[in-house]
This record gives sequence, structure tokens and C-alpha cells, in this order.
Amino acid sequence: MTTPTSRISHASRVLPLAATLLTGTVALYMLLVAFGNITDFGTNQQFVQHVLAMDTTFKDDDLMWRAVTSKGLQNAAYVAIIVWETVAAVVLAAGTWFWARRDDIRGRALSTYGLLMVMLLFGAGFIAIGGEWFAMWQSEDWNGLDAATRAFLFAGVVLIVDQLPGERRNDG
Repeated sequence: MTTPTSRISHASRVLPLAATLLTGTVALYMLLVAFGNITDFGTNQQFVQHVLAMDTTFKDDDLMWRAVTSKGLQNAAYVAIIVWETVAAVVLAAGTWFWARRDDIRGRALSTYGLLMVMLLFGAGFIAIGGEWFAMWQSEDWNGLDAATRAFLFAGVVLIVDQLPGERRNDG
């Protein structure tokens, strides 16, 4: 028979483990995304160029003034995305490290920053700016809204788990 005290004790052990593993999973995901973009630069560079150029949208005159056709600006945006992904991966890896070391305060703080970085990239960057401002939703070939939504929700769920109340430990 479990008592309320034993349930609390169990939860105080399980929540940090869940936070460690889930934060580590998002860190791994972001590391692989950044690594893929660095080692196969051209594939997603084309994606960013087509989205910013709006060359596969409906070509509505009321929207086309938003298009960015400068290769320099397109490449700068792509490099900025890769840098953001890399920094997010490093911050999340550090958060995972602190969770694993049972330093919940630093683990939660770094995880929060990293997860918010992921959510800003995929939510504000890809869903809002790419999807709406550059009308990515109109493209049959260069529409990354489903993938961006998955990544946004993935990070959001982990953020919720990381924020669940529990015994705060700082053993470091």
C-alpha cells in the first residue's frame, strides 16, 4: 500500500529523471538538426531560399512585396538559423547535464532557456514568419509547417514537464 508520503517521494525521484531524459532528447534532436544543416548545407539552404523568395506561392501581388530575393540575405538568414539551432542544442545539453547531476535549479533554468529558444525558432520563425509572412503554407513543395509544428509541440511538452513542481535539489 502506498501512502501519500511515498507517492511524493516517488514523484520527487521520477520528475527529475523525466526532465533529464526529455530535455536530453530535445538536445539530441537539435544537435542532429544543426549537424545536418552544417554538413548538408545546400539542402535546407534551398528550402530557406524558396520560402523567402516566395517563388512557389500563389504569386498574389498583395503579398509578393514581402519576398526576399537577395541571395546574401537568404544565406544570412540560413546561417542565423543554424547558429540559433546550435546554441539551443548546447544550452539544452548543459541543462541535461545539470539535471543528471541532480542540480534541478540550474537544470530547470537552462532547460527553460533552451526549450524557449526551440519554441521561438519553430513557432515565431517557421510557423509565424515563414508560414504566414512568407506564405509558406501556399507552397506544395516548400512547406515545412507540419515539421515545425511537431518540433514546437515537442519542445512545449518537455517545457511543461520541466516546470512541474517537485522537490528542488541543488546538490552541486
